[in-house]
Amino acid sequence: MISIETKRQLTLPLAIAMALLSITGCHKKSAPLQPQNANAPAATTTAPTATITADPLVIELGQSVVLNWRTTDATAVSIDGIGQVNVNGTQTVSPSNSTNFHLVARGDGGTTDANVRVTVRVGTVPTAPAGTGGDGDMGSDAEFHANVQDVFFDYDSFDVRPDAQASVEAAARYLNAHPATKVTVGGYCDERGSAEYNLTLGENRANAAKTALVSAGVAATRVRTISYGKERQFCSEEDESCYQQNRRAQFQLDR
Repeated sequence: MISIETKRQLTLPLAIAMALLSITGCHKKSAPLQPQNANAPAATTTAPTATITADPLVIELGQSVVLNWRTTDATAVSIDGIGQVNVNGTQTVSPSNSTNFHLVARGDGGTTDANVRVTVRVGTVPTAPAGTGGDGDMGSDAEFHANVQDVFFDYDSFDVRPDAQASVEAAARYLNAHPATKVTVGGYCDERGSAEYNLTLGENRANAAKTALVSAGVAATRVRTISYGKERQFCSEEDESCYQQNRRAQFQLDR
């Protein structure tokens, strides 16, 4: 017969094991870790914007127009009939018929477009009034340069600065008083940047100066533009004073 003491010795380990099993079973499973930033808002991108203008909007057949466009948040810009262009810029065109210039700007935030219509009138181009076609109406070189002064630009910019507006208005008054005078506007840049980039920047500066004259009342047909980029420097020192002299639109008599 098993003694009471022996029964206690056999039962005690079994009771301990069952107690440990019960304690282990009461533990809840740990919740899985959430991925970091799982609830962070998704990144957003800004939709591009675009505008395009033409100056003038109505021309006679054979005349030119300056297109001017601006975009924001665009990575690729194209204009129907012209092709891929810079995200901001100007370009002189001579449409042979009335044309709707359609600009498309694409970016990470989507696509947008803008339009401007240029009307081309086909007919007899008006002749200048009698007495306004001779050299006597052109004035002298000294008078021209005293009244039609160069326009200067900020670094990497082709916007006509507020301090140049008075010069543009004075130039327009002189040119309108001498209707036989034609003008060549040369666009210049300082030496920084590639030759190709500065040719484009010089063209934009020349076109911006032309647009300012046309807005002040000078006929677009009297103004011709050309870009010299950084090839013809007015000053060769490597300092800001010298760079400023090279960032200009220069006006010359177009004989």
